[in-house]
Amino acid sequence: MIEQIYKRKILQDIEKYLNSKETIVVYGARQVGKTTLLKYLIENNLKEMKNNVFYFDLELMNLLELCNQGPEIVYRYLIEKGADEKKQIYLIIDEIQYLENPTNFIKIMQDHYQKIKLLVSGSSTFEIKKKFKDSLVGRIVCFEMHPLSFEEFLIFKNKNYNLTSNNSETINNELVFLAKEYMRYGGYPKIVLESSEEKKQTLLFQIINTYINKDIRDIGNIRNISGFNKLVQILASQSGQLLNVSELSNTLEMNRETIEEYLNLLENTFIIKRIKPFHKNLRSELSKNPKVFFLDTGMMHLLWLKEFPKIVLGNVFETFVFLELMKNGEHINFWRTTNKQEIDFIVKNKILYAIEAKLNFQKADRKTFNYFTEQYPNENIVVGLEGKKNGKYVLELIKELNKANKK
Repeated sequence: MIEQIYKRKILQDIEKYLNSKETIVVYGARQVGKTTLLKYLIENNLKEMKNNVFYFDLELMNLLELCNQGPEIVYRYLIEKGADEKKQIYLIIDEIQYLENPTNFIKIMQDHYQKIKLLVSGSSTFEIKKKFKDSLVGRIVCFEMHPLSFEEFLIFKNKNYNLTSNNSETINNELVFLAKEYMRYGGYPKIVLESSEEKKQTLLFQIINTYINKDIRDIGNIRNISGFNKLVQILASQSGQLLNVSELSNTLEMNRETIEEYLNLLENTFIIKRIKPFHKNLRSELSKNPKVFFLDTGMMHLLWLKEFPKIVLGNVFETFVFLELMKNGEHINFWRTTNKQEIDFIVKNKILYAIEAKLNFQKADRKTFNYFTEQYPNENIVVGLEGKKNGKYVLELIKELNKANKK
């Protein structure tokens, strides 16, 4: 059986740079589909020049050793393997963070072997930032890849809806059902395509264990693995809440510096994301403590609850809305006052959007919107899932933001 490869949304941005001189860098968590995306490019966009397309996986020791010998040796190897040096050669390198000096490799390749176009991927911004130097500015173009968005999830499930502002009740009910499935299991492609819940759980635990036992130990030099694991579990349970480092320090009996180090590592390996408060009035609005979000709801469930729950929890829905905004490329803040009035998300588009994520539409509190609007003119939107609809579903929100961006 031939595995179907689905086109990801990010491809339309990457395709624009296939014939440019810059090295294309695709980075993201393990198993989000980076390798599949590179293979899609090989089999579709680069199909007609397949004899001049080469794929290196640097998790294979022989290819890693070859690349560490430098661009000249790699170039000779490509010619020996039949590359036509008179034409453009595409060299695709997976997991480039394992290379000893990727900065020098890219610079020398671009300066001395201009017929070679590099496309590279990496699973850790921590390693990429450490190994990629400022001298690569103007030489690389970077794309961050995430687990599937809800829209991509629908494509992977072969659900093609022509969505309008007046969808039928049947379509809306189907979308609500599918959104609940998406939130329960998350957006990792392999998990989405697996039909058995038991296998979904096994596969996702494998991804978690590979991350904790391999990547973190390799990259972060974690000494207190037990404390680190407990921190990850706590953060999974607190997704969508204010991050209190002092409280975490007391709970885990770790110093603040270690907690901060672990938080940076988690963010740079695509497990969490911190967002800052929106503020102008320093006396009455929070200006320091960020909110923390897990970057996959399925992983969040297994780390927190050790299972996939049958119902959608409020903070999981808020995390879902955050992820959809992030995957759409929005700049996201939240707003909270010292007397605990709060707007879940502030999105500064061409206009200011105040967005409340409420699992049940009826739970939205318009008073907070009104208070915020008195100070900051905005478009306010309630995003919900259940109950009598009094706002927008998440796909409608994304559609509105994209429309506003094009104006």
